[in-house]
Amino acid sequence: MDLLNTLVDKGLRRELPTREEALAVLATSDDDLLDVVAAAGKVRRHWFGRRVKLNYLVNLKSGLCPEDCSYCSQRLGSTAGILKYTWLKPDDASKAAAAGLAGGAKRVCLVASGRGPTDRDVDRVSDTIKAIKDQNEGVEVCACLGLLSDGQAERLRAAGADAYNHNLNTSEETYGDITTTHTYADRVDTVQKAHAAGLSACSGLIAGMGERDEDLIDVVFSLRELDADSVPVNFLIPFGGTPLAKEWNLTPQRCLRILAMVRFVCPDVEVRIAGGREVHLRSMQPLALHLANSIFLGDYLTSEGQAGKVDLDMIADAGFEVEGTDQVTLPEHRVTAGGGCGSHEGGGCGSHEDAGGCGSHEDRGACGSAPAAVPAGEARTDLVAVRRRGAGTDLAPNA
Repeated sequence: MDLLNTLVDKGLRRELPTREEALAVLATSDDDLLDVVAAAGKVRRHWFGRRVKLNYLVNLKSGLCPEDCSYCSQRLGSTAGILKYTWLKPDDASKAAAAGLAGGAKRVCLVASGRGPTDRDVDRVSDTIKAIKDQNEGVEVCACLGLLSDGQAERLRAAGADAYNHNLNTSEETYGDITTTHTYADRVDTVQKAHAAGLSACSGLIAGMGERDEDLIDVVFSLRELDADSVPVNFLIPFGGTPLAKEWNLTPQRCLRILAMVRFVCPDVEVRIAGGREVHLRSMQPLALHLANSIFLGDYLTSEGQAGKVDLDMIADAGFEVEGTDQVTLPEHRVTAGGGCGSHEGGGCGSHEDAGGCGSHEDRGACGSAPAAVPAGEARTDLVAVRRRGAGTDLAPNA
């Protein structure tokens, strides 16, 4: 297929695909799916070999969020029966992190619900970062605390944080359809604050919220333009008690096409399979390792993931290896250039003049392609399990 050969060549050169090419990946048929995976796999292996980075989530503060993000079980008005608790003490958070690190995780992601941290919250998280790093040599720590105020990213960096996560989630045009209590621009501003403070920018998306292919392309092109080092790809978990509880739009095949598209657009960054992989990829998870070089180990913020031992067996059985703390995740050119994929000549993150153009127009028809019909997925409510163990409980975590 000429399209795939072109995309592989561009990926090996770090060249941005056209929007038409990215849309064409999402429009490929199931008959061509293995060819798509094989092509994107060449790009993945060129930059990351067969390494898989393991990340571990610690939910520092669960539920009771004043924001109204439609996809979130912790949102204002959610009736999902999730765990609700206030800030974990630094020692308790460090103990929770230790379970994931013992299971092979290289990065700990410290997450707290809410619009954004107060200065006191930043102090709490700073103490937690210190506790984790004092007890675990070589661990990376990523904070995810919501919208940042001026100076807070610098304080987190000084405390030892390596990265900051704040997802764009969907396209700018449709952002107001899923959240009204803050804006897409607010999210972009926080990612830029983190980047400016010297933190590695981690920002991704959520697929399966009823978006069109054009929306997925918009958000991934925006992530490349923002120089995100890590791009988590979440697949919506339709929690009962949230506005998107009935949005079962994903099939395993569509999830694989989305991951392949992200890899082609962001060839040399950490692409992470995040929430929802067990629910939507299911038995196709091993194929996704040929596209993404990073996953979460064990449970998520409010939902249960598959057992950590199953994750490790899956990685080994698929012929991959867990990335060690002595290995650098990103390719050398991104590390030496400060992590920005726009730092190399001519291959930049949205450095092309028209990178944000086609599809961002009001009529969204500038690419000349009709919106693709999104296949409805099977409602697998049996695979959605609320987390009842680990942080905030007396039960051992899943790692």
